[in-house]
Amino acid sequence: MNAGAPALVRLALRRERGIAPWWILLLVALALVLVSYITRAMPTPERMAEYAELINRNSFFRALGGGSVVPDLGYLAAWRSGGFLYAFSALAALLAVVRHTRADEDAGRVELLRAGAVGRCAPLTAALLVAGGASLAGGAATAIALIGIGMEPAGSLAYGAAVSAAGWLFGAIGAVLAQLTRTARTARVLGLYLLGAAYVLRYAGDASGLLWMKWASPLGWIHAVEPYWNDRWWMLAIPLSVSAVLVVAAYRLADRRDLGAGMLPERRGPATAPGLRGPVGLAWRFQRDLLLKWAIAVAAAAAGAGGVSTMVHQWTQAPGVTTDNLLRAFGGSPGAGLVDFGLWAMILIFAHVIALYPVLAVRRMRAEERSGRAELVQSTTLTRTRWAAGHLVVLGLNTAVLLAVAGGVFGTLFAVLVGDPATDIPRVLAATLGTLPAVWLVAAVCVLAYGAVPRASTALAWAVWTAVAVLGRAAGPLYGNWGGSPFEPFHHIPNTLAGAPFDPAPALIMAGLSALLIGTGLIALRRRDFG
Repeated sequence: MNAGAPALVRLALRRERGIAPWWILLLVALALVLVSYITRAMPTPERMAEYAELINRNSFFRALGGGSVVPDLGYLAAWRSGGFLYAFSALAALLAVVRHTRADEDAGRVELLRAGAVGRCAPLTAALLVAGGASLAGGAATAIALIGIGMEPAGSLAYGAAVSAAGWLFGAIGAVLAQLTRTARTARVLGLYLLGAAYVLRYAGDASGLLWMKWASPLGWIHAVEPYWNDRWWMLAIPLSVSAVLVVAAYRLADRRDLGAGMLPERRGPATAPGLRGPVGLAWRFQRDLLLKWAIAVAAAAAGAGGVSTMVHQWTQAPGVTTDNLLRAFGGSPGAGLVDFGLWAMILIFAHVIALYPVLAVRRMRAEERSGRAELVQSTTLTRTRWAAGHLVVLGLNTAVLLAVAGGVFGTLFAVLVGDPATDIPRVLAATLGTLPAVWLVAAVCVLAYGAVPRASTALAWAVWTAVAVLGRAAGPLYGNWGGSPFEPFHHIPNTLAGAPFDPAPALIMAGLSALLIGTGLIALRRRDFG
């Protein structure tokens, strides 16, 4: 059943060499950045105790990292970054297992390999070994890096083990989903839903104090290790045992199902495709599911952020250094209230996240081209340029819709709970939509990369978005850069919420640059080989 597995492991490692190192680097960098942030923001035991008390008084803050905190550098760092590291490790393993199993079946590679001396379960074995090894490397690298900067060795090792266990658990979940579903896309979507549900359950359990919700979440088991505080190594037995059971189930399913088939029946699509009368209709049908998922996620996040508005009095009581940094870093009028600066910081977070939507949409265009479906569509009267332009029109409108959802939901809840609906809803919505030119500029760079260098377009798009997010005012405070960088577009959007005068020049300049980059990208797309 596993004949040829060593060769498939080497093949998978060769394919992962451009993916797995970046995930590992992300885990290590995030752990180190948050240690550095806590060291700077809480330089004395008194300041650390003050922050710990502020966090423990509010259920929203407690739930961010999982439970109450103690004024200890190691525990605060693991508490603050653990929710991210566990989720990222889980996501990386889930995607890797699906990529080397179900996605390879969809592409026909597994059928080609099994024409030789390759066993039925060899691809699954290779995928689990590679994903598990990457998770182990990520946890080990995190622990070594933390020990290297002087953190407690026992707590660092427990932290790294928890990061690895999260990857193993969701890698096993991905293995089961790859056997149950008919396509890799369905497996990824279900996996992301399960990961999101696990995070929500864990968060709700910590926020409400209902521990059964936390124990019902796979991520809750990981958080229960509590590195640098209790170091509950025995808690790792739960995710590891569940992982073993899921792996056994995945092998049994793989042994019983037909190649290319799934254990779950697929829902049949409609017999006709109404509304496909042009490139815009085609692009809308192609992107509408992505928009719906993003809109639901953005609305949920905005609702959660709006709910935090009830803590506005605690924001104003934050230590003076935080207040000073907000006033200095986020623009606006010096006479504006601290709450307005906090609202602007939240809007920038939403805008940076929504700027990821164009990256994924352009990546889908490239996937359509590589699959041959886009070329098949262009065998009609639809030209290559019109096909791409239709996608870009829908992309631009969809980003505006997502920003409107974020600003509308966030502004409404803030106004109802704290402010004045007549004034706060319009100004929060307007400020959120004011970031649209910056989001479009990120999209334009992605389009240029797709048209000019298609093979590297995905990597370049992700690199551009990452650079914009890291250099921005929203992420800058994590490494001491409160003012952001003028090299990212959101830096030039005026903070009208905090009294900054509205200046149309930055928006017009960014709109002009976006048009230039998109035009250049379409010209390059028309001239290069397609596919």
